[in-house]
Amino acid sequence: MEVQAFLAATLVGHIAFAIFVTVHAFATDRDPGKWPFVTLAFGLAGIAAYFFYDESAEDGGI
Repeated sequence: MEVQAFLAATLVGHIAFAIFVTVHAFATDRDPGKWPFVTLAFGLAGIAAYFFYDESAEDGGI
């Protein structure tokens, strides 16, 4: 695979993940906060953080 094709596919994937996080937050009446931007930057790691990070935890979450 060419580098340009890989980078284009990665960019499209990260944008799609960020849109997914935004839509999920809207659909579940949840504040998306910083997570669409984190997901845009880090992809699947951002999605994992969005679903598993608990801001209400006493120890501050992750």
